[in-house]
Amino acid sequence: MSDRGRFITFEGGEGCGKTTQVALAKEYLALLGISCLVTAEPGGTVLGETIRRMILYETELHLGPESELLLFCAARAQHVRQVIKPALQAGRWVLCDRFCDATVAYQGYGRGLELDLIYRLNRFSSLHLEPDLTILFDISVEIGLNRAKMKTASFTGHPDGDLIEGEDYYFHRRVRDGYLQLAQREPERLRVIDGVQDIETIHSQVCDCLERLR
Repeated sequence: MSDRGRFITFEGGEGCGKTTQVALAKEYLALLGISCLVTAEPGGTVLGETIRRMILYETELHLGPESELLLFCAARAQHVRQVIKPALQAGRWVLCDRFCDATVAYQGYGRGLELDLIYRLNRFSSLHLEPDLTILFDISVEIGLNRAKMKTASFTGHPDGDLIEGEDYYFHRRVRDGYLQLAQREPERLRVIDGVQDIETIHSQVCDCLERLR
């Protein structure tokens, strides 16, 4: 590979533990002397953080699925141009908590929007950037939602979690099925890890995946 940094995305349904694993992956790479940037979608920029609050917490907006999709794409375009691509060009590794696959899983499979349209919008909004590796943490809907709502409530005071966590079981079941279909479609890029395992076991498996990019 060239001197460009590596781009690794972390995906999975609510409460799958990916945010914890991103932080541990950064520590592991630092021990190897690899400079990396940790970021998340939607977020990473002023625009991205504003859109994040709008989508997840602004109940009075009553966003339709089409508006939600386009807001995620707007946040991504700014994120890639302003944060991710410059870091990669500087030779840094970028660890991103969610990216284009999340849009396919949530807005495509979850919301039922047209998949071909989402793939086109993803290519456009990502400036045609693709991850070198995507790690997908798979976990049952029941366990994941319970974990996620407890965590969100402890930080925000919202007992039902954010607006996406608050969607019904069948929405989250479709999201999980969507992720697993993506993994079957691109097995070389997407590596599936059982998110029910203990944190250290999962971390060891993540490190094995990262080693293949060195």
